[in-house]
Amino acid sequence: MPPAAPDIRLEKVSFSFPGTVLFRELDFHIRSGCWTCLLGPSGCGKSTLLRLISGSLRQGVSGAIFFDGTPRGRGQTAWMAQKDLLLPWLSVLDNVLLGDRLRGRVTPARRQKARDLLQAVGLAHCAGDLPAKLSGGMRQRAALLRTLMEERPVILMDEPFSALDAITRTRLQDLAAGMLRGATVVLVTHDPLEALRLGHRIHVMSGAPVKMGPALQPPGDPPRKVDDPVVAGLHADLLGRLTGAA
Repeated sequence: MPPAAPDIRLEKVSFSFPGTVLFRELDFHIRSGCWTCLLGPSGCGKSTLLRLISGSLRQGVSGAIFFDGTPRGRGQTAWMAQKDLLLPWLSVLDNVLLGDRLRGRVTPARRQKARDLLQAVGLAHCAGDLPAKLSGGMRQRAALLRTLMEERPVILMDEPFSALDAITRTRLQDLAAGMLRGATVVLVTHDPLEALRLGHRIHVMSGAPVKMGPALQPPGDPPRKVDDPVVAGLHADLLGRLTGAA
């Protein structure tokens, strides 16, 4: 079982690159077990913030990031990107098991877990196929399962559904919301509707140095229906915040 999902706190985090201060003493709280969605203009630092949380960005960084009050340790986050990044020479099953393969821990039990997940998302019939035979939505389902197999308490998602058609995107949003229930998820998206369907808390980022807008907190649990009156009612509010940020 993965560790319990932590609260994440960024305290006085700063980061700059030549000519630009992107974050200056940023304080930001990400709640345990919730989906936190980040929106904002292109280039405002959304993906950089994910890299800071993951620990993959180190140079030029000051301040502290705490998971449940202790300094962030290794092996606590998993990343799901916009592109599926499946290795074309590995089968779907072996792509889902990629983390285990790299760490040399592919056991019969782990292989069965991967097969069970493939069955759960309707991909069992193509477990032995190469990624080239899969549609875009099928590939992204496999990428989601690869992320789940990491069994990390924090999931960082950088526009993972943006390249999909509307119907496939909605289905994968529903799938992700169900399979990641209880994890601490941070989702970067450009799609206000996606944020309103999936987010417990939604923040709009703007400026340089970055300012985090106040949290928009849609009622009810995700995934919310596309035609949910709550989603429709908050859509104009969120678009207004984005327009202001731009």
